[in-house]
Amino acid sequence: MPIQLLPDQLISQIAAGEVVERPASALKELLENSLDAGSTDIQVALLQGGVKQLRVTDNGAGVAKEDLALALTRHATSKISSLEDLESVASLGFRGEALASIASISRTQLLSRQREARHAWKIASEGSEISLIEPTALDFGTIVDVTDLYFNTPARRKFLKTDATEFGHCEEAFNRIALSRPDVSFMLQHNGRALSRYVIAPPERRFADVLGREFAAESFSVDESSAGLHLWGMAAKPTFNRNTRDTQYVYVNGRFVRDKLISHAIRQAYQDVLHHDRHPAFVLFLELDPALVDVNVHPAKTEVRFRDAQAIHRFIFHSLHKALAAPTGASNAVSAGQAGYNPFSPQDSFQTRAEYGTGSASIATYPTYQSQINLSVNEHAGFYQTMFGGLQGGAFKPSDAEYVPSAGNLNHQHTGEPQVHPLGFAVGQIHGIYILAQNALGMVVVDMHAAHERIMYEALKKALDHQAVSMQPLLIPLSFNADKLEVATVQEVLSAGDDSLTRLGFDIAVISPNTLAVRAVPNMLQHADAVTLARDVLHDLREYGASRALTERRNELLGTMACHAAVRANRILTIPEMNALLRDMEATERSGQCNHGRPTWFQVSLSDLDKMFMRGK
Repeated sequence: MPIQLLPDQLISQIAAGEVVERPASALKELLENSLDAGSTDIQVALLQGGVKQLRVTDNGAGVAKEDLALALTRHATSKISSLEDLESVASLGFRGEALASIASISRTQLLSRQREARHAWKIASEGSEISLIEPTALDFGTIVDVTDLYFNTPARRKFLKTDATEFGHCEEAFNRIALSRPDVSFMLQHNGRALSRYVIAPPERRFADVLGREFAAESFSVDESSAGLHLWGMAAKPTFNRNTRDTQYVYVNGRFVRDKLISHAIRQAYQDVLHHDRHPAFVLFLELDPALVDVNVHPAKTEVRFRDAQAIHRFIFHSLHKALAAPTGASNAVSAGQAGYNPFSPQDSFQTRAEYGTGSASIATYPTYQSQINLSVNEHAGFYQTMFGGLQGGAFKPSDAEYVPSAGNLNHQHTGEPQVHPLGFAVGQIHGIYILAQNALGMVVVDMHAAHERIMYEALKKALDHQAVSMQPLLIPLSFNADKLEVATVQEVLSAGDDSLTRLGFDIAVISPNTLAVRAVPNMLQHADAVTLARDVLHDLREYGASRALTERRNELLGTMACHAAVRANRILTIPEMNALLRDMEATERSGQCNHGRPTWFQVSLSDLDKMFMRGK
């Protein structure tokens, strides 16, 4: 067959195959056009999932009469006019393909009126046939009415799913756009029924409206700037995680994107606080000079390419890592008040106690010992301090552990002053596993092993980073039967002059071909099972090599060490020891989750307790 030029209609339909995969793709393009036109109110009406009808009405700048025909023509656009414009695109649309592609596979009407124009005008198309321009009735703005999508490409229409599925995709596209522009109001109708209405609101309110109040209540704000880069938005705490990526929204200069580089940076930031098979939730906006990002990568415009990818990765990672590293008290103080929703509602708890006959004065009377619950406290009062205390450079102070809270201290929440101790003060221990504490908001339940594991882990990381893992010689070395690989690992490390064991705080010697002796362990792990701890460390050194174990595998290795050293279940603690653990949690980064991403504590508000017991009913 000889080479020949393709008809314009066929060219448009081929382009439509890339741009308009389904009704949601067409909706996305039309919404972006409305935003580029400066609209502040956009209304969407769908029939049968957008297949039968897709109608977008806006109050934007409108299209001039003489430009209506060009609006339905391929490669005609008002967004760019030169290569320089293409290299620094500031608008959402710029290709001049979307509207023409939609019109080529549907019956389309375009009605528009500019504010200064005397009349509104209409143009229609049915596939390749474009009608004459004629006057119509319209206040101002633009209406694009797309009906019978894929009517002239029946093979393509067969690939569409059910109306409900197609509507689901349209709704997701609608929500993505609505999240990106809280300064614009949106309304969505389906089959004549209004489903969503988002009014102009602050970003936090829009995020809550679209993603739910739970997301807003369980998220913290992100706002970081550096070297012309700005990252802002909201990211959920690790405890608010998902088994899918359905609550992940990233925008680059206002454009929703799916970018592997950004996704990797975010995943790396959450890696230390999130279980490996769970996914974080976030709405993040990256703003930078348009000349530093190429958006002309894919027809759907959801992929981008950065001039300096490594700098973008580092900036996003460090911004989120910093936000996630906030100590327990600080991070929760931020998250509790987001979007105007306070999940603990202190005004509904403490300020209404009087009507229930338990005023706040009674809160200050609880002792630093347990009088009602027998804990069989046999450990001496310095147990936590001698074993694990002082890990945060003086975070533990006996005066804090022994402190008797007053009503004034617990009620800082009402005066607007910051709480001195957000996790409150211990009142008891349950089954040797959980610590119960009381704070200004109500009750705090702490998994003591998970919490202490995080404290130890962060302390080990800090010590290793500063090459300050102090060594505690054992009075009597612990010898144990070792397999040949364990002995070989120690011999290899010692013969090579490798200081990896010393850097980790270990002194392990070869006694015989099948015997090793642990002569010293890290000072902060001195009460752990030295033999088991040594075996695990040697296993990592053998599997990954000393270099990898202390670099890319460092966190896994230190996590294993911390787990061995953390206070175990069924360890009975005194009240001062419990308080010391709470104080260390407040001073430790990422202490809201253990090393495996599980939560270390939960807050139960007094209002929640009142509901459980139907008080005030």
